[in-house]
Amino acid sequence: MNQQQDQLAELHEIRKIMDRSSRFISLSGLSGVAAGVSALLGAAVVKWYLVTHNIVYNEILGLTLTREAIFFILSVAGIVFILALSSATYFTARNAKKNSHRVWDSKTERMLINLFIPLAAGGVFCLVLFYHNLLYLVAPVMLIFYGCALLNASKYTLSDIRYLGIMEIIVGLVASFFVGYGLLAWTLGFGVLHIVYGTLVYFKYER
Repeated sequence: MNQQQDQLAELHEIRKIMDRSSRFISLSGLSGVAAGVSALLGAAVVKWYLVTHNIVYNEILGLTLTREAIFFILSVAGIVFILALSSATYFTARNAKKNSHRVWDSKTERMLINLFIPLAAGGVFCLVLFYHNLLYLVAPVMLIFYGCALLNASKYTLSDIRYLGIMEIIVGLVASFFVGYGLLAWTLGFGVLHIVYGTLVYFKYER
């Protein structure tokens, strides 16, 4: 029995070594929590702006927003992205240092390339939607492309991120049918799901 347990322990250790050699495993759950909080704050700011300017979100599909409104919403989205990226960099670097892992290597490069290709495509497509005044589809498209990006990157980092990607895609597809709830879907996908995912990953790998 002891010999069998020793063999299982050795196999487990070999698997861990193989994961470290092929996957970027320093991704911190706290970065997900921070990204979710940033998204919630961004959604709150956009909601405040819409209310103060008497714009009802579920009626946007019948409105032509001013350049000022579009610029404001895009600015908030950009700030949320920068905050999320900054927090991810900080917490991941801290986690890597704590576990004596390298922050940047070939695994990190592969993960980021596979993450940012769908993100870049989604960003360009969102600009196309803005150009054609299809604003009510921007939130669902952002969620769908982001989910695809996470699925694409999950092969090179923690497998748990795959489930977050699937949930983002589902929320985005549902929001594509119920376009009047795009802001709510955006808040759920980028805010709540990130916080839940980040919390689970933190307690699973970092405690």
